[in-house]
Amino acid sequence: MNSKTIANGILRAIGIIVAIALVLYFLYKIQSVIVYLLIAAVISLIGRPIVIFLRRRLKFKNTLAVITTMLFLIGVFVGIVSLLIPLLVEQGQNLSLLDIAALQEKIEELYRSSIAYLELNHIDAEKAIKESKILTNLDYSVIPNFLNSIVSGFGSFSIGLMSVLFIAFFFLKDSNLFQQGILTFVPNDKESNTKRSFTKISDLLSRYFVGLFFQILILFVIYTIGLLIIGVKNAVVIAFLCALINLIPYIGPLIGGFLMLLLVMTNNLGDSFSDVALPKMLYTCIIIVVAQLVDNFFSQPYIFSKSVKSHPLEIFLVIIIAGLLFGVVGMVVAVPAYTAIKVILKEFLSDNKMVKKLTQGL
Repeated sequence: MNSKTIANGILRAIGIIVAIALVLYFLYKIQSVIVYLLIAAVISLIGRPIVIFLRRRLKFKNTLAVITTMLFLIGVFVGIVSLLIPLLVEQGQNLSLLDIAALQEKIEELYRSSIAYLELNHIDAEKAIKESKILTNLDYSVIPNFLNSIVSGFGSFSIGLMSVLFIAFFFLKDSNLFQQGILTFVPNDKESNTKRSFTKISDLLSRYFVGLFFQILILFVIYTIGLLIIGVKNAVVIAFLCALINLIPYIGPLIGGFLMLLLVMTNNLGDSFSDVALPKMLYTCIIIVVAQLVDNFFSQPYIFSKSVKSHPLEIFLVIIIAGLLFGVVGMVVAVPAYTAIKVILKEFLSDNKMVKKLTQGL
């Protein structure tokens, strides 16, 4: 091996590294477009069963079925937003978000009521709170800054929403559009395996997202019934919002539970803490526990086993590992990504012993 060969090898390696770096930089710069594509793909998977139903059962033309499905999905989205707006307005009034002095006064009133109640039970809470310096570190400018960030991000959200709807429409209209784009980079001898993988992945993920819909529906019904029984204002909206947050694995139920307790508490700021606010919060805790027990021991195992054909323990480990590696985003996409990987492995490495064991249910 002479010096010329070594030099060529070094230059080739440097060229490959530079090319990879340029590709990664390009993907980084267009990350918003990639996110739009992924969200549109999820929407198309959710709408796919509706399009198939309209085409096969109601004999709709493909374009009409896609338009009807998109209008239905947009209607659902608008309905969700219209439900949340009154809740946000009322909570803004309750907390006097635009009047910081009134907000501070109400927090101090709640604080005094809590201390008075705890002192009746011989709990020196005030001393503990003072030592923790929670109140001195409270920054009342957080809420206005948060509102400003929401307003400034509304324009970007509008552009993103229109882009996602546009892409999702064509994904639904031409279900092979995304597949054809991927096949461009696939060798000819692997095209048949790739097509079978796409078909299987689309079927499994469509069933998975439909299953998630029923999971949210079950939680929504339990939350709504429980909150209506204890007399919480805007029970339906609060129940829906907290059920929707439950889509985030493991962290979502904690966030949803905390949000529900917070909304129940703010709905009763003007009432007696010991007679009204505290009992309702305790009942709310019971509702949350019952809903999560039903979700963890009935809804999730059934959905995972029937939709993506994976064992609940297998899914649990995948979500935990994805969360450790990629955070909350990893936990959300863990199940769809893992399902796609399993299907691809079965198509291309079906003779491997480990792959056979892992994909025996597919």
